[in-house]
Amino acid sequence: MSDTAISAGTAATPPAMGSFERFLTLWVALCIIAGILLGQLAPDVFRAIGEATVAEVNLPVAVLIWLMIVPMLLKIDLGALRQVGSHWRGIAATVGINWLVKPFSMALLGWLFIGWLFRPYLPADQVDSYIAGLILLAAAPCTAMVFVWSNLVDGEPHFTLSQVALNDLIMVVAFAPIVGLLLGLSAIAVPWDTLVLSVVLYIAVPVMVAQLWRRALLSAGGPAALSRTLGRLAPVSLSALLLTLVLLFGLQGEQIVRQPAVIALLAVPILIQVYFNAGLAYWLNRKLGVEWCVAGPSALIGASNFFELAVAAAIALFGFQSGAALATVVGVLVEVPVMLSVVRIVRRSRGWYEAGAAAQR
Repeated sequence: MSDTAISAGTAATPPAMGSFERFLTLWVALCIIAGILLGQLAPDVFRAIGEATVAEVNLPVAVLIWLMIVPMLLKIDLGALRQVGSHWRGIAATVGINWLVKPFSMALLGWLFIGWLFRPYLPADQVDSYIAGLILLAAAPCTAMVFVWSNLVDGEPHFTLSQVALNDLIMVVAFAPIVGLLLGLSAIAVPWDTLVLSVVLYIAVPVMVAQLWRRALLSAGGPAALSRTLGRLAPVSLSALLLTLVLLFGLQGEQIVRQPAVIALLAVPILIQVYFNAGLAYWLNRKLGVEWCVAGPSALIGASNFFELAVAAAIALFGFQSGAALATVVGVLVEVPVMLSVVRIVRRSRGWYEAGAAAQR
């Protein structure tokens, strides 16, 4: 969600996080309050929005999700995949964490905390849905904010760009099977037709549209044209995210008012998995002798989530008023403060990291 452009074949260094992004948690909290209040004042309006569905796709949300996702994917240069071999150890560590560890560790934490420890304090009919939302949240790595996190730890920009481009391609083919497997293992019914439709609508098609649009902008006006377009789209993308949250909480408000502790309980497994996966990625890179400027963004990519996709998939699969949708929104709520804490840990541990990495070379 940075307004930084990544030009074709190069990786421009993004600026530090903007003020809007820095206070994203505050904006999300305000959207929660606004959504709950509006849901109580105008329930018929929100009910009508929730029912505006065609072939299991909610049309207002589909438009908002596209406005969120396409500008983010527009930043990605798939040509950066040529650089994957330059940082193969860091790439291997990050891919392993993103696709072989993070979804499964989140499912385990969901079963442990939501399905067992916290079950007595949660609505019984939503427990499975909460676990499904956590799985969706962890099943796709972040594609936009990682450029900001990488910059904050002086990350190697070519590594960050090539890793994100690779994750985007993997996501097209791996998201649905991983989600389907983990939902099945959790004894949650898997609506495969809706899941596949979500992948097509919210991953495959946006990736193709963004790449075609990116190519057209670069051909017409070069990196400057791309940068200008991204600058104009950044407020649109953020506004669409916040409006989606207002809609979600407008429909979730009654349940949240009844059980306000639900959000805090859902945050526990999310926080644990972020620190666990970030720490594991950082340690793996150190054991492999990877440079700190690669290990930092590797840890941050390993820990962060593509929460926009998670929100879209949760709504498509389980509905606006589901526990799954609420669980993914909690991920949005904690994303910025927890990732900033990981940034601080990575920066402060640089001396320790470089001493160990040097010994492995």
